Amino acid sequence: MLQGLLSNLDRDRPLIRVRFTTFAVATVLLPLTGLLVCLVTSLLYHYEDATYTHCQVSNYLPSISAAISRPPEIYIWRSCIGLHSAPRYLVAAAYFSFYRGRFAGRLLELLLSGVALLCSVAENTGLVLLTYVASTEAYKVHKYGFIVFIACSLLHMLITVRLWHVIQRHYVSPEVTSPRRLKPEPEAELNADAPLGAGCYVNVTAILYVAGSLYILVKKN
Repeated sequence: MLQGLLSNLDRDRPLIRVRFTTFAVATVLLPLTGLLVCLVTSLLYHYEDATYTHCQVSNYLPSISAAISRPPEIYIWRSCIGLHSAPRYLVAAAYFSFYRGRFAGRLLELLLSGVALLCSVAENTGLVLLTYVASTEAYKVHKYGFIVFIACSLLHMLITVRLWHVIQRHYVSPEVTSPRRLKPEPEAELNADAPLGAGCYVNVTAILYVAGSLYILVKKN
């Protein structure tokens, strides 16, 4: 009898324990690692094709689409995105469970939590579609996958900001949510705005003036 009880306890014990931080970092690093590997591979084996531009300007690095469009880069990229996308469905369900427990008595936040779950699932599905279905194979599927990915990711981020604002306001101690702690530093605001400004400058310059070297920073199909 005791042996049977111990065997049941061993069977219910988890085989592997992974910290959520480690899990999240590994998931986030998969696309970055895949992109870097594809970039290096395209430079080593397909430099002329990867850096070619239709407007014949100088180019030193391939765009993202050029770096992941040829074999074996396309298989590396799809593998990394596939491994990256699978855990994100689990994370979406975990966050929904957390929100549902946190907002048990708040109808609006419960509804927003459900919308956030749908947006997260749709965003991830759109990413998988635009990754695995090339525009040359099924243009409309690739196009709508990209639209769903962008739209749902933006909506999901806005809802997440709203939900965590409510959590900080009603469920966290006053010391943590004091204005002094929550007020962003000027340096942080500058660091957050700098990439946006640089991206706008690069895109406008490359599109209007077709500037050499800047073309590598703009994604071209």
